[in-house]
Amino acid sequence: MLTASDTRQTTALARFARGCAIPAHPLALDAERRLDERRQRALTRYYLASGAGGIAVGVHTTQFAIHDPKVGLLAPVLELAAETAAGSEAVMVAGACGDTAQAVREAELAASLGYHLVLLSPYAPLDEDALIERARAVGEVLPVIGFYLQPAVGGRQLSRGFWARLAALESVVGIKVAPFDRYRTLDVLHGVCAAGRQGDLALYTGNDDHILADLVAPHRVVVDGQPVQVEFVGGLLGQWAVWARTAVGLLDDARAARGGDDAALRRLLTLDGHLTDANAAIFDAANGYHGCIPGIHEVLRRQGLLAGRWCLDPAEELSPGQLAELDRVHAAYPHLRDDDFVAEHLDQWMS
Repeated sequence: MLTASDTRQTTALARFARGCAIPAHPLALDAERRLDERRQRALTRYYLASGAGGIAVGVHTTQFAIHDPKVGLLAPVLELAAETAAGSEAVMVAGACGDTAQAVREAELAASLGYHLVLLSPYAPLDEDALIERARAVGEVLPVIGFYLQPAVGGRQLSRGFWARLAALESVVGIKVAPFDRYRTLDVLHGVCAAGRQGDLALYTGNDDHILADLVAPHRVVVDGQPVQVEFVGGLLGQWAVWARTAVGLLDDARAARGGDDAALRRLLTLDGHLTDANAAIFDAANGYHGCIPGIHEVLRRQGLLAGRWCLDPAEELSPGQLAELDRVHAAYPHLRDDDFVAEHLDQWMS
């Protein structure tokens, strides 16, 4: 007999498979760089009120440093998000890092708090064979989302064969494709299709520099001489940590475009350049993404959701010139912002 927990898990997995907007959840800190629980909860409420289908916690945008036992924030941050989202239909994704033993422990923690899925970050010291076995071990605890993370923020290049082997694991139910590289993105698509998983493994774009183009296009790859079609069903993105209300609308438009709505397609192809330009400023592309997380924080600070840009590492700040770039895109693209929505509900989320 299915328990209520089993039913919630089944419902969440079905929602994830259909595709949704999943913001990567930032870490709210005060001026002393301590967890600001009030604003951390406010962020979660913001994403849920925006219509996001889920949230991802303990991922790069949350700052990988929280996984350090000396920092001691992984459990409190995961628990805060789970408590705040309780009763919602949100797909709860927990980031897991480290070697196999650490990743399994973190997956077990997430499972104990009611999370539905684990986003498994790459771990550089392991070769591809060991990464497959790590994913297999974590998959015994919770379903796994594979993660192609760009090298600039801790990722590594992985072969097309690796993605075929990962996709072949039954416990792998999705892949966040975020190498910020079209060649490597194609490696994932080919790998998924080679494994025969294009129909039941959910692809989520994490290519913050190519979001809308990923989402509107049906991708056709050739496997053993036969064309196979695969598509991105949603986005799991640091960029969607800001302007989340707009992000949900953009994903809805992308679905319409893939369904044949030419007007939606033309609109999104124009907006693709706007969103990529805005992302370049927020993520600090000009400086190797050094100011990525402070850039996200600055947008949220301007809206009142965060009190400041503080990161756990005091050296993690905006790059020279980045603030001016943020001013520029803020003025240039008012249609991407959701400032009015945030202003209307901020007091409620902060209560």
